[in-house]
Amino acid sequence: MAERDDPEIIGRRVQQLRMKRGLTQKQLAEPVYTPAYISTLEAGRVRASEPALRHIAERLGLAYEELATGRPAHLATDLRLRLTDAQRTLATGEAEVAAEQYDGLLAEADAHGLVAEQAAALLGLGECALETGDLETARRRFEESEGRLGDAPLPNRVPAIRGRAVSHYLAGELRYACYLFESTLDELNRTGMHDPDALLLLYTGIIAPYMDMGAHARAAQAAELALALAPQVGDPALVARMHRSVARTMIAEGRMAEADASLAKAAELYRHLQIRTELANCHWMRGYLYVQNGELKRAEGELREARAMLSAKRAALYTSQVAVELADVLHRRGKSEEAAALLHEVLGDLNSERGAVHSAGAHRLLGIIAEDARDTESAEEHYVRALSLLERAGAAGDLADLCRLLGDLLRRTGRVEAALDAYRTGLGHRTAPGTTTLGPAPAQPPL
Repeated sequence: MAERDDPEIIGRRVQQLRMKRGLTQKQLAEPVYTPAYISTLEAGRVRASEPALRHIAERLGLAYEELATGRPAHLATDLRLRLTDAQRTLATGEAEVAAEQYDGLLAEADAHGLVAEQAAALLGLGECALETGDLETARRRFEESEGRLGDAPLPNRVPAIRGRAVSHYLAGELRYACYLFESTLDELNRTGMHDPDALLLLYTGIIAPYMDMGAHARAAQAAELALALAPQVGDPALVARMHRSVARTMIAEGRMAEADASLAKAAELYRHLQIRTELANCHWMRGYLYVQNGELKRAEGELREARAMLSAKRAALYTSQVAVELADVLHRRGKSEEAAALLHEVLGDLNSERGAVHSAGAHRLLGIIAEDARDTESAEEHYVRALSLLERAGAAGDLADLCRLLGDLLRRTGRVEAALDAYRTGLGHRTAPGTTTLGPAPAQPPL
C-alpha cells in the first residue's frame, strides 16, 4: 500500500474534488458518515481511516490510491513497465536513447514522490553512463540511486553498490572496487541476508578486479560460489553474466573446455534476451580464451566481432578496451603496423582514470612493438607510462610482467643497476598476489 499524504493535504484534496464535482458535504458523507465528519476531514483536523477514504474515493469516482496520495491510479505500475522498456532499450539499442527515457521517467517519479522508481531510473542512468564510458557521471548516478533508497534492506541497494564498484574498477581503482564488493558481501552473509540475486551480482562483479590484482585464488572462489548460487536465481540475464565472468577464472586455471561451455551458455541466453552488449562481451571473452589456447585466427575473429558490436552501440570505453586485446592478437599474427595504428587510435579514449589497466596494456604493447623495431627510447617511454598506470591501479600480475620487460630492456642497454631495481619491483609484486592489498576474505553464504 502506498504511503498516504498528511491529513491537511488530503483534506484540501477532498474539498477541491468535491467542489469540482458539485457535491455537498452531505452527499459525500451519506450513507455511512455525517457532514460534520467531512467538514472536519476537509479542515485537516482528523486523520481519516482507510475505510473512510475508500468510501469518499468511491463517491468521488476515484481510485483509493489517487485520493490518498494524489497520484494517478496505477502510475507506479505504469512507470515500472516503462522502466523495463528503457532497460530493454539499453540492452538492445543505444545508451543515449535509453538515457533520454530514464531522464523522463526520473522526472515523473520525482514529481509524484515515487522513491523506488526514482532509484530505479537513477540506476538505469548509471548503467547508460557506464555504457558510454562516462565514469564520473555513472558513479554519481549510482550514489544518488543508493541515496534515494535510504534505509531500504541491503539487497535492494546492491545493484547501485555494484554499479559504483564497477565504475571505480573501470577507472583503475581496483582496491576500492574490491573493498566495495567485499564489504557488501560480508555484511550480506554475516547478517543472514542471503538474497541469491544480490549475492550472484556481487560475486560475478568481483571476479574481474580480483583477476587484475593477481588474487586468482579469490577469483576462483567467487566463481565457485556464483555457480553454486545460479540455480536459485530467476533472472536469466544475471545468470548469463555469471557464466561469462566465471569463464575467466576457468581460463586462468587452464580449464578451457569448461570455459568455452560456460561462454556458450552465456551467449545462448544473451541471444535469447537480445542483450547485444553482453553478447559482445561473450565474443570478447571467447577471443581471450582462444588467445590462451594459441588459436590466434579464431581469437581475431571473435575480438573483431566484439569490437564491431560494441562500436555499433557506441560503447566507447568497452570498444577501446577490446581494441587493445585485438591489437595484441594482431601483433602476435605479424600485423604489428595494424596493431600499432589501432593502439594509437584508442589511447586518446583511455587514461589513468578511465580504463587504466587497458591503457597500460596499450603502452606495454607499443613498447614491445618499438623494441621489435629497435627503437629502445620509445619502448622505454611506453613501459614507464604503463608501469605508472599499473602501480596506481594495483594490478599486481601485470606489474610483475611489465617490470620483467623493462628490466630486460634496461639490461640490454647496459643499465644493470636500473634493471635490477625493475626486477626487484616485479618480484615484490609477485611475492603474494593480492594479499598485500586485500584484507581477510568476506564471509561466505551458507550454501
